[in-house]
Amino acid sequence: MTEQMQRITLAGRPTGAPAPEHFGFETLDIPTPGEGEILVRVHYMSLDPYMRGRMDDGKSYAAPVPIGGPMEGGSVGEVIASNSSAFNAGDFAFGPFGWATHATANAKMCRKVDPSEGPITASLGVLGMPGFTGWYGLMEYGRPKAGETLVVAAATGPVGSMVGQVAKSLGLKTVGIAGGPEKCKMAVETFGFDACVDHRAFDDARSLRAAIKEACGGGIDIYFENVGGKVLEAVIPLMKPHGRIPICGMISWYNAGGLGAGASGEGITAPALWRNILVNFISVNGFIISNHWGDFPKFMKEIAPKVASGDIKVVEDIAEGLENAPAAFMGLLEGKNVGKQIVKVI
Repeated sequence: MTEQMQRITLAGRPTGAPAPEHFGFETLDIPTPGEGEILVRVHYMSLDPYMRGRMDDGKSYAAPVPIGGPMEGGSVGEVIASNSSAFNAGDFAFGPFGWATHATANAKMCRKVDPSEGPITASLGVLGMPGFTGWYGLMEYGRPKAGETLVVAAATGPVGSMVGQVAKSLGLKTVGIAGGPEKCKMAVETFGFDACVDHRAFDDARSLRAAIKEACGGGIDIYFENVGGKVLEAVIPLMKPHGRIPICGMISWYNAGGLGAGASGEGITAPALWRNILVNFISVNGFIISNHWGDFPKFMKEIAPKVASGDIKVVEDIAEGLENAPAAFMGLLEGKNVGKQIVKVI
């Protein structure tokens, strides 16, 4: 009898927030790896905000998931068959295996993960794409200098927590923005932020702006942008001359198609935004981390020892079971996760 696998597919394109009916669940035969491919039994899979964009069919930096196609994403698991000299059965690999119990992938798109060096889940977060995104965006586009003030939203997530911890180690004042008192407490006590502002405690950008200004003790040199919405509106007038804004995401707008619907309208219209950028000489750099994998070895060389020593703290939110991935993903988009959102598949 042929061994079988399960996977989650895109059943329909959501308008607004995804719902259970937008996901399908399939059982099918486990595939055989082709030339240069490996077959992996997935242990853990990553859930990340960018996946919401792949559910839409609008023009973007990557092709959308087709209706009926498997949901895409990074996963880590054990190699159970290999047609590549780079991997042997029994190795652990990270790769684009998606929302599935088993999957094949070109070995050139995968990397080995050594379980003896720490939890394999680190390859999905702190030592994976999210951690690399935070480190690269801060160092390349934030250009941090000791004594400056940095603000980052989603401060307890895998990107924001990396940004804050690296900035703090370089002598910056770090102010996080997070949703709820529990996350704000974690930002300060676990990740070492100097202060954290609860954006849910404020109904509009103007009052949030006042709280951020007080926490910063003045203006902002670096705003690491990953949320958009009310937080962006609050921050822009606080940017100092020659400030820097690396942009890696805008999660608050993803369910509106990424076009900015739902912004609170506190005076930060497109002309006002553009004027702030002009008159304050602000550098704004959008980036997609998949364009910068050449710097990943440098990231690992610098950050992996700090994770191993405990200098970089890690918090993971692990949901149990592939069937619970859609609910965990919907919660992620609403900010319900605490730390890096992962699904334990087996």
